[in-house]
Amino acid sequence: MAKMLRKQVYIEPRQEILLKQLVRETGMTEAELIRQAIDRQMKVIRFPRQNLRAWQEERAFIARLIQQGPAPGGRSWRREDLYER
Repeated sequence: MAKMLRKQVYIEPRQEILLKQLVRETGMTEAELIRQAIDRQMKVIRFPRQNLRAWQEERAFIARLIQQGPAPGGRSWRREDLYER
């Protein structure tokens, strides 16, 4: 078993009811259920963070395009024209 660290957390009464219900249904301890919930939540939270670098690269790319200024030659259409098609 991995080394465990003691933590004290506060939960709402409705969460206490749900936790006790899960203990009865699963036979697991409250602590194990809380550890599993943390692990599941971290998988959800980490997913966007893994893509953070891609977004930073995209923002840098857009910033470089903006610094270049307008494309040479201009354009012969107006944005409103696109909606009339």
